[in-house]
Amino acid sequence: MATPSFEQLLDAGCHFGHLKRKWNPAMAPYIFMERNGIHIIDLYKTAAKLDEAANALKQIAKSGRKVLFVATKKQAKESIENHANSVGMPYVTERWPGGMLTNFPTIRKAVKKMTTIDKMSKDGTFDNLSKREKLQITRQRAKLEKNLGSIADLSRLPNALFVVDVMKEHIAVAEAKRLGIPVFGIVDTNSNPEDIDFIIPANDDASKSIDLILDTVCAAMAEGLEERKVEKLDSADEDKAEASAEATPGKRRRMRRNENKEAAPAEATVEVEETEETAE
Repeated sequence: MATPSFEQLLDAGCHFGHLKRKWNPAMAPYIFMERNGIHIIDLYKTAAKLDEAANALKQIAKSGRKVLFVATKKQAKESIENHANSVGMPYVTERWPGGMLTNFPTIRKAVKKMTTIDKMSKDGTFDNLSKREKLQITRQRAKLEKNLGSIADLSRLPNALFVVDVMKEHIAVAEAKRLGIPVFGIVDTNSNPEDIDFIIPANDDASKSIDLILDTVCAAMAEGLEERKVEKLDSADEDKAEASAEATPGKRRRMRRNENKEAAPAEATVEVEETEETAE
């Protein structure tokens, strides 16, 4: 996992903040200077914080836990979808459904409803419905797919949230904080970093900036997933070796039994020969 260099962050425009009049004073430690009325983010702090966040996400992925990616702004949707799919993580790119985390069982019911509709279309139940009912169910399925299709495999609460633009996704952040779920976030100069556990101070409006940060954290997560696979294979090999070692004494006993069986006919032949000599 390689952290982007200062030049790469600069080229991606990660240093551009918002207008000075829109700033949040809590972001002062991460602001380098002001130029033409715009705050400039300190990219050395961005690199350090990005490295910290990437390492934490790598460990989460390595332990087999889930990270939910959230970005409903236009310039981040496609990037979030591609990067989340690359590491097999759930994501939300449409409207955040209120209570998605705090009322998770209800969301799961909606996902199950989608599965039920799919079953109806496969087992023939769908064919017995009227044209109007089919249309209503099809529309309902399409709506569910749009809003919840990307979290269909999320059977339990995620272990972390990764948010692009924590100000826009404040409802998601608030729900995560209420449940004690750690939040990773790209935080611009107009946002409040106090509710974010792993802050990545950077431009959250430019698609290049978002792409570079997602490239870094997802590469780290991919490393974590790969290490998890290797550890599983090593563990399986160790189990096989232990099983083989435990089975060795039994194999030795079976070998001794086979040796005794092979030796028995020879002894019987000798006895028969001795008997014949005595009779003569």
